[in-house]
Amino acid sequence: MTCPTASHAFAFRTVLRFSSLLVPCLLASCATQALDSAPAAPNRPWQPNIAANGEILPGRHDPHALNLPSGYTLPSNTRIHTRAPAPELQVQTGHAYSLAELIDIAQSANPETRRAWNMARDAALAVGIARSTYLPRLTATVIGGYNHSRNDGANPTLTNAGTAGSVINSGLSGLENALGGIRNNTSGAGEVQTLGMEWLLFDFGKREAVIEATKQAQIASNILFTAAHQKIIYGVTTAYYTHEAAAGRVRLLRLARDNAKFVQTSAEARLRQGQGTIVDVTQARQATAQTELRLVQAEGDEENTRLDLLNAIGISPASKLETLDISGRPLAVDDMRLTDAFVQQAVSRRPDVLAAYASAKAARSRVQAARSEFLPKVFMTGNVAYTTGRLALSSIPGVGSEAPPTLNLSSNSFSSLILGGITVPIFDGGTRAALLKQAQDQSDSADATLRQTVDSSVKQIVAAENALRTSLSAYAASGRLETAAKTSFDASTTAYRSGVGSLTQTSIAQNGYLDATLSHSDAYYAALIAAAGLAFGTGSISRD
Repeated sequence: MTCPTASHAFAFRTVLRFSSLLVPCLLASCATQALDSAPAAPNRPWQPNIAANGEILPGRHDPHALNLPSGYTLPSNTRIHTRAPAPELQVQTGHAYSLAELIDIAQSANPETRRAWNMARDAALAVGIARSTYLPRLTATVIGGYNHSRNDGANPTLTNAGTAGSVINSGLSGLENALGGIRNNTSGAGEVQTLGMEWLLFDFGKREAVIEATKQAQIASNILFTAAHQKIIYGVTTAYYTHEAAAGRVRLLRLARDNAKFVQTSAEARLRQGQGTIVDVTQARQATAQTELRLVQAEGDEENTRLDLLNAIGISPASKLETLDISGRPLAVDDMRLTDAFVQQAVSRRPDVLAAYASAKAARSRVQAARSEFLPKVFMTGNVAYTTGRLALSSIPGVGSEAPPTLNLSSNSFSSLILGGITVPIFDGGTRAALLKQAQDQSDSADATLRQTVDSSVKQIVAAENALRTSLSAYAASGRLETAAKTSFDASTTAYRSGVGSLTQTSIAQNGYLDATLSHSDAYYAALIAAAGLAFGTGSISRD
């Protein structure tokens, strides 16, 4: 006859075996079931799970839902709205904004400044977090529970130990029967309250190196905050000048259209007087139509550049913005050459160079922190605990990888423990050596990035200076061309109206004058953009 203990053990082992087969199957079916929410095939549209407002939800799609999208068109989420201008940043209707005013708005409205600001604040908090490692860690824990254990007197090891074990177990069973059996039932409930402390006293400079690395990272983040503002200033400046150039082309083409209509009227008048021909009238009308076509295209470009300006500022594209006309302002065309001292000063104040320099210093500090991992650490730890009830515990497990267990507990009493020690790393399978090598490689890469950034900065500064010098020369040359073309156009128009010149010569002069005028205007704004590019390249750009 099988004893109850053996039958219970057999049943328990059967449940364990069945569970070991059933649980993985259930988990596998749950895991693969998530494929129902993925696209069914690589060549078929994905059917998302859509809420009533069009929001895409996790999980499998409902085939009976309303407003299901067709093909590869996604649903419209009605909770997403286009951004309206903020009340404090709304542009005033009828006010022509200067470049400085638009830059002020951009520095407040553009999301880039807020992202850069948050990154700088996060870097400052990282320094505070690194400094906090010098302080002890205190942890308060309150735990309550219930434990129960039962001993039926049988030795499970001997029960399953083979033939010899069966003989010994038979003898023990007889002894149990003679003595009435050895059985233990223990249970208890209680509560434990603890206050634990950890304090790393000395680590051969690791924390100091980590703090120095975070300080340099904070400097880099603050530099990049300034760089973000410089980038916004440059972006708004170039967008402003580009929009003004497009607006200038519209104004000039409207004047050209008026001139073309004037020539066309003159040709039609001469035809009525019997002095012209229908060919002259047709050519004049063709010139007017061509100018009107160019004007329509220029007006489309002006609208596009206005949208680019609004985007650079960071305000709603629906804003109605008027800009100040800056055409006709004199430009200094003095020849300028970059000196080595000027380039050196410009490179050393560029945000990207300064940020790369700070990143290189941070990488070197991380190398020092990785080296300190090979050295011992001196620490102190302790706790105070109070236990009530009959909860039999020798330690309290910590929550999380960094929380140590609380030791030295006794029932219904206070207990305290304080320990001091030194830990020496001996062998870790090469992990510390690999981490040190990684830190050294990252430091070498940071130094290479710094050198590359410096070289690239010199190239950008020289290229920006060359572009400014070329654009100023082009502006001066286009001014002389515009003066000559205007003289030719005025003379040919006067001659034609007097019956001396021909319409062909007048049309040629008209087209030449229009092209020269547009070239001079484009060169003017190109020079302004080039000047902004040089200021940005030298790290000295500002709102003024």
